[in-house]
Amino acid sequence: MSSLNQALRAALDRRQDLLAELHQQGTDCYRLFHGSQEGAGGLTIDRYGPQLLVQSFHQSLERDALLQLHDTVNQHLGLDTLLVYNDRSGGNSRIDREDRIYRADEAALQDLIGHEWGLNYRVRGRHAGQDPLLFLDLRNTRGWVKAHSQDKTVLNLFAYTCGVGLSAAAGGAREVCNLDFAEGNLAVGRENGLLNPQLPGMQFIQSDYFPAIRQLAGLPVSQRRGHKLPSYPRLEPRQYDLVLLDPPAWAKSAFGTVDLLRDYQSLLKPALLATADDGVLICCNNLAKVGMDDWREQVLRCAEKAGRPVREWTVMKPGGDFPSMDQQPPLKTLILQL
Repeated sequence: MSSLNQALRAALDRRQDLLAELHQQGTDCYRLFHGSQEGAGGLTIDRYGPQLLVQSFHQSLERDALLQLHDTVNQHLGLDTLLVYNDRSGGNSRIDREDRIYRADEAALQDLIGHEWGLNYRVRGRHAGQDPLLFLDLRNTRGWVKAHSQDKTVLNLFAYTCGVGLSAAAGGAREVCNLDFAEGNLAVGRENGLLNPQLPGMQFIQSDYFPAIRQLAGLPVSQRRGHKLPSYPRLEPRQYDLVLLDPPAWAKSAFGTVDLLRDYQSLLKPALLATADDGVLICCNNLAKVGMDDWREQVLRCAEKAGRPVREWTVMKPGGDFPSMDQQPPLKTLILQL
């Protein structure tokens, strides 16, 4: 048995109780192998309902090794999963769409459905973007939102495919607004809503973060001298009971720069102002090089300066399928009671 297969078997054994718990709560989307912490840096193996998604970020897997991993997972789960392999070991972690190692069966690339916390989610092994349609390390936070949204107004910023919004709707939220710059992401969010017809409808706003959040916060939309801003949706100032701020690591537009390392404050301040008194702001930082302690202090100082001091804070860690040897997972999540 290869060392890689041994590492996978050990990881599956460690997850036995966790998987039983997840299945019981209506979840079949989770990480089966977190390579950086479990013996194979740059390799991840995720289950998304009927699909098994294997991704390599540092070096390509050999075909025989890939098929052996697939067989091991199938034996452990007692399922015949549909294999998709995304080799992302080239430049900028982009998927090699020529499939030189392994070409997925057509059935594996169809629109599928996965489940989390009893909700249905769209699953696609390949789509126009690079990342899966559901980020699994935010599962515990989505569960928290589902449990704490009753009768709340909820704003989901950088909504991606609207998993947090869907969780809020399932939790009985009075109103859910999903905001994202990419119409393709919101289109998947709409699909997720349709896959759960028992839930109330959600709102979707396609907009750059900065003009949208600054309008909601009652702040002016800044403009650089000599530069004309692109058009953007006009929004009235208002506050929400529960706000989720989960930005990408870095992005730049005509309205501003998202930079989680150097300038988290420019994202955080207007989000604080758009959160109601006695409301909750959940903020995330997915940069591995940022430590939780330093970032937390930065967040608390920013809240104090913005006149929205934090009464209580809680750390929400990823689930046990995302182990961290130093207890410092890349995704850091703070639940702030204002």
